[in-house]
Amino acid sequence: MDDILRAIEKESLKERGEFTPGDVVRIHERITEGTKERVQIFEGIVLKRSGGGTRQMVTVRKISSGIGVEKTYPVHSPKIEKIEVVKAGRSRQARPYFLRRLRRIR
Repeated sequence: MDDILRAIEKESLKERGEFTPGDVVRIHERITEGTKERVQIFEGIVLKRSGGGTRQMVTVRKISSGIGVEKTYPVHSPKIEKIEVVKAGRSRQARPYFLRRLRRIR
């Protein structure tokens, strides 16, 4: 049974590149508003990656107008156009939650 599920999941996996917590990434997300469709970019620092296979998720945080905004995206979602690494970070922790307490990120 597991072999069948893995084979089906393998077809849905997309090549998204390598990024780790601490990196600054730019996520291009396809937004549908009525009949129109556009691409919205969310740029921020990766706080965590969780899950595996098609259920892999990434949490990204940015500061917008002095307020911290966090979004969680499924990495292999068809709504995600691409994920590009803007700046490689060097984090000594797997989940750098201490960034939530900092005022400025960059």
